[in-house]
Amino acid sequence: MPIPPAYALVATDLDGTLLRRDDTVSPRTRSALGLAAAAGARHLVVTGRPVPGVRELLAGLGYQGLAVCGQGTQVYDAGSGRLLRAVSLDREAAAAALGKIEAQVGEVFAAVDQSGTDGRTLMEPGYLLPHATLPAQRTRHRDELWAEPVLKVLVRHPELGDDALAAEARAVVGDLATVTLSGPGTVELQPYGVDKGVGVALAAEYLGLDPVTAIAFGDMPNDLPMFRRCGYGVAMANAHPLLRAAADEITRSHEDDGVAVVLERAFG
Repeated sequence: MPIPPAYALVATDLDGTLLRRDDTVSPRTRSALGLAAAAGARHLVVTGRPVPGVRELLAGLGYQGLAVCGQGTQVYDAGSGRLLRAVSLDREAAAAALGKIEAQVGEVFAAVDQSGTDGRTLMEPGYLLPHATLPAQRTRHRDELWAEPVLKVLVRHPELGDDALAAEARAVVGDLATVTLSGPGTVELQPYGVDKGVGVALAAEYLGLDPVTAIAFGDMPNDLPMFRRCGYGVAMANAHPLLRAAADEITRSHEDDGVAVVLERAFG
């Protein structure tokens, strides 16, 4: 399918998409983003990571634009270091959702991303963080997860795979939370009705742009709402089958400059 003729916005996920496994952006991809910028397109980072888990990374990339963080719960201005918008997950609803999931599938292990630009990631005993480079603190008991407002809850099961756990969770949590699969070992609960698509729409509004003019890049089912809001969706070669099926185009993997390949064609 041809890329649309309007190139106002380039929306990129981070993990598994823009970033290589070592959390770096290749020189070729940096150059391709520069081509887009020179043509007048704005770059919008759209990530499941909360602001504290991405702030230093964005600074290292020299990124000064807006970033949709925490699965759409935060719109962050990297240039000024300010949160423009933030939504918290009701902690009673989160605890109730976990209870429903455990009634359905047995014991799960949980972690939370706290609200704010300095919120912590807390893990209850037994939870294994899927992304080893992200900072997190261990608690002694699940109750400690709810000490401060939270953006989202991360859930793992000792036996069920990601897709199965996400499906079981969706079947029981109802309107207590939105269930998202954002990466290997990363099933998440976030505020009901909030997702990356909502975040992209809000960020685009701040920029005075229409997300329909955006090219979006992603690799996991949590990027589906972003694809639905944007005019053109590009899945990485390493993407989840659900996202590949929904994409307008499948590019190379995040290790093989997949974002750059498309941007060079669109803006070169």
